[in-house]
Amino acid sequence: MPKFAANLTMLFNEVPFLDHFAAADAGFHAVEFLFPYPYRIAELSECLQQNRLKLVLHNLPAGNWEAGERGIACLPDRVTEFQEGVGRAIEYARALKVPQLNCLVGIPTADVDADKARSTIVDNLRFAAAELKKAGIRLLVEPCNAYDIPGFALNRSGEGLDVIRAVGSDNLFLQYDIYHMQRMEGELAATIKKNLPQIAHIQLADNPGRNEPGTGEINYPFLFDLLDSIGYDGWVGCECAGSTSLEAGATRPRTTSLAGPQTTLEIQTHGKDRFHRARHHGCAHGAQPPQGRPHAVRERRVSGAGRPGQEHERGGRFDRRRASRRYRHHHGAGHA
Repeated sequence: MPKFAANLTMLFNEVPFLDHFAAADAGFHAVEFLFPYPYRIAELSECLQQNRLKLVLHNLPAGNWEAGERGIACLPDRVTEFQEGVGRAIEYARALKVPQLNCLVGIPTADVDADKARSTIVDNLRFAAAELKKAGIRLLVEPCNAYDIPGFALNRSGEGLDVIRAVGSDNLFLQYDIYHMQRMEGELAATIKKNLPQIAHIQLADNPGRNEPGTGEINYPFLFDLLDSIGYDGWVGCECAGSTSLEAGATRPRTTSLAGPQTTLEIQTHGKDRFHRARHHGCAHGAQPPQGRPHAVRERRVSGAGRPGQEHERGGRFDRRRASRRYRHHHGAGHA
């Protein structure tokens, strides 16, 4: 069964970002998110340690996110800024023990033609791959669909793989986002299988809507079985926009659910708490610390799945007022 990491940028967004870690601890070994940079290394480290979580991925700095930038690796006049961002990312990754960093290449400005944008991407990735290799960190590059991010410089898996070949580094790999590639090209199973040696990280969400597996057209039980059968041993980031909450339960084994209206994909756990698809999320008031971790996924048909009672009171380990002051809108919107 694949290893799942909660994407803290997409999930649990009704509580401040630093509280997302406590919510993820109920069913995940690992987490990922877009950017650590608005927060101090010490407080992120504390969140990870207190909630027994491993941070498996974050991105290089990507320019002015709130202004619509989605990376700067394609911009010839931002090379110095890109290189400085690589150094900053390495500082965070080393301290937080992150094994890999993703590069969003960005949207070329009107004055940058396609050839110049591509050559700038190649040069920047070659620099970043070399610097990260010295630090023992893998570099990833991610194609993103042109519907959600119009003008993004890499849209298809083949384009990402072509850039990887042009860079010529043994420390540059593909981040394969199932949702993005379903929108752009389909052929998910064949593409993953063919390019498995180049794929170091996978992300998931269903289509349409970028919600949980089971809410759309993608056959996730089949894809999970495929990943097992071909020996994929990396993480699968749950970068889906569905809402997930904790509900205190009985002591018998429960499940972590990424639920749709008809199908619930369940990650089995042996603990007291479970995730549900709900409008409110976070730790249910009075819930005990979870005891289990996910170890298997199965599919079951249910009628009206994922509509439990809503929790209106939540507990937390962190100072919410402090976290709220530092919370940034881009942690919950404009995802890559």
